[in-house]
Amino acid sequence: MNILFLHPNMPGQFKHLAPALARNPANRVVFVTKRSNVEIAGVERVTYKPPREVHPTTHPYLQRYENAILHGQQVVRVGLTLQKRGFVPDLVVAHSGWGDSLFIKDVFPEAKLVNYAEFYYAAHGADAGFGEAAPLDIDRICRIRVRNSHLLQAVQSCDRAITPTQWQRDLHPAEFLRKLSVIFDGIDTQTMSPDAAAHFTLQDGRRLTVTDEVITYVSRNLEPYRGFPSFMKALPEILHRRPSAQVLVVGGDEVSYSPAAPQGTTWKQTMLETVSLDLSRVHFLGRVPYQSFKAILQISSVHIYLTVPFILSWSCVEALSAGCIIVGSRTPPVQEFIEDGRNGFLVDFFDSEALARQVDHVLTHRESLGNIRARARETVLAQYSLVECLPRQLELLRDVTGKDLRAKP
Repeated sequence: MNILFLHPNMPGQFKHLAPALARNPANRVVFVTKRSNVEIAGVERVTYKPPREVHPTTHPYLQRYENAILHGQQVVRVGLTLQKRGFVPDLVVAHSGWGDSLFIKDVFPEAKLVNYAEFYYAAHGADAGFGEAAPLDIDRICRIRVRNSHLLQAVQSCDRAITPTQWQRDLHPAEFLRKLSVIFDGIDTQTMSPDAAAHFTLQDGRRLTVTDEVITYVSRNLEPYRGFPSFMKALPEILHRRPSAQVLVVGGDEVSYSPAAPQGTTWKQTMLETVSLDLSRVHFLGRVPYQSFKAILQISSVHIYLTVPFILSWSCVEALSAGCIIVGSRTPPVQEFIEDGRNGFLVDFFDSEALARQVDHVLTHRESLGNIRARARETVLAQYSLVECLPRQLELLRDVTGKDLRAKP
């Protein structure tokens, strides 16, 4: 079977699915992406670039839509080229977030289309206006409605869609929910597992292990969407209460989802000017290789994960898989994975004092909280591991195509 993947940032959420399909010699797998520095065994990569940037005079409501159209338009051109070369997909698997799959059914009308429906924006009950004292003004509400334009077309045109959590599914329009299956991306629980022998070496040569008191915080970028200001405001009290603790902070200085920091600075700089910290105990590590990230989670005494009501980070589920004791935000995406007092602890997203108290409580009693660690890992093993999720993804593709696409044992 000919299978076409679409994701501008290959492999994205298809890190495991694409190679699993490529392992079947009966499948030909082509991946269309903007990235030119990624290879997957058995997968043919085709790169593209949108023909231009969004025009600055485009109406502000329509700029994201125009960007999606530019992506989709260029994928059309790539698709026509593939067609001339004799490649016509039977199945297209695409992330709908950037518009790549907007017109793919017009190029390949006989192909089955499975979209990855990651998020459907809402003016109420999700990230927009979260924690703001005043309700959203009508301009922002209208902008959000239009922001969903290409996502609405994607869910309308696809045969089926995968979404990673129940909460993210329920944000979509009710009339399309029948198309959406909740299947998490899957965590490699053999790789991300507890390890009592793990260690991490700081830049000054100090070696941290599971016997040390280590507080961890991880985000792709240090920004408000992931609760970075709340975390930073809690740190002075945490350091005061825990004089032996070392804090490891992983994340870049850009923004993924939040507005830019004021006056052209970074959110790290902004918060360091707001709070006073002993930087011999708080270590900003930037982005780290995966092996270092794994070791950081494995030695963590308590892991802090905060997010507004938005897409849940893989790092949260990886931390559960590593057996971390998580203190998380009491927000819908986290609550779907963590039950307060059973497999982790929850605090209000904005309550830095409560966060400090809860971290102190965990560290004070960490020797007796092994059951929390065990249940954290059990949560992932039971519902979110790769060995659970990948077969479910493959089964959905079988239902859509009528064919078993898996590699034979």
